[in-house]
Amino acid sequence: MATNTSQEFDSVIAVCKSLFLKKTKDYGTAWRILRLSSITDQLFIKAQRIRTLEEKKISKVGEGIIPEYIGIINYCVIAMIQSGMGETDPLELEPGSVEKLFDEKVNETKELMFAKNHDYGEAWRDMRVSSLTDLILMKVFRVKQIEDNLGETVASEGVNANYQDMLNYAVFALIKLELKP
Repeated sequence: MATNTSQEFDSVIAVCKSLFLKKTKDYGTAWRILRLSSITDQLFIKAQRIRTLEEKKISKVGEGIIPEYIGIINYCVIAMIQSGMGETDPLELEPGSVEKLFDEKVNETKELMFAKNHDYGEAWRDMRVSSLTDLILMKVFRVKQIEDNLGETVASEGVNANYQDMLNYAVFALIKLELKP
């Protein structure tokens, strides 16, 4: 397996972005109606389903964990976009604007990933996919607590940093699962 993290990251994101833009064409930006707490709950549902599938090893719906990790990435992007928009921003966004916002949030997150990879020495490569799932769930619970605290933190990073971490963990899981475009 190649270990060019930048190319692997971009490959995973290409799959996610393609689906995101196709769904934008189908549904528009209906997700703009969601409050951040609802997006956090969607992330919880997806991560919890992955964990259940990892433990039970069988899906009664017919979809495995890869689509759920893709969903986590795309919902993290949605959350980061939503957190930067206000109530006066339009609910329906132009597809070109959505693509630009998607790229902006992913690029910011990729930069963070490289900074952390430098400091951690790409330790994620030696981790189990199930541990990445658990880290995503932990981050979801952190975000829920921050939301319950009305966004106030005393000594912790805010929700966007947690969304970025979840996105990166999901990318790492998909790299380890060898998702290809």
